[in-house]
Amino acid sequence: MKRKRFIKKKEDFVCEICEFEVKGTGYTNHCPKCLWSKHLDEEVPGDRASNCGGLMMPVGIDQKKGEFVIIHRCQKCGKGTKNKISRNDDFEKILFFV
Repeated sequence: MKRKRFIKKKEDFVCEICEFEVKGTGYTNHCPKCLWSKHLDEEVPGDRASNCGGLMMPVGIDQKKGEFVIIHRCQKCGKGTKNKISRNDDFEKILFFV
């Protein structure tokens, strides 16, 4: 079975946790200030196919192919995801998980 590819979506949003105004790049999937995300995608990053809409809490940091990723867990349905960190992310928040 062929894996579906990432769907780039350039979207600005206001973080529902800290109210920071986030300027999307097309790859932005979490708030760079508090690291929280929202459960919008289901199968492929960017598909916006999820009906959940729950807030996704950052619960840890991992490494994937030499890059750090944030582990998120949906507070509504429990789904877990891994998302690459961004150079704009609050480094002190990331260090909390190290």
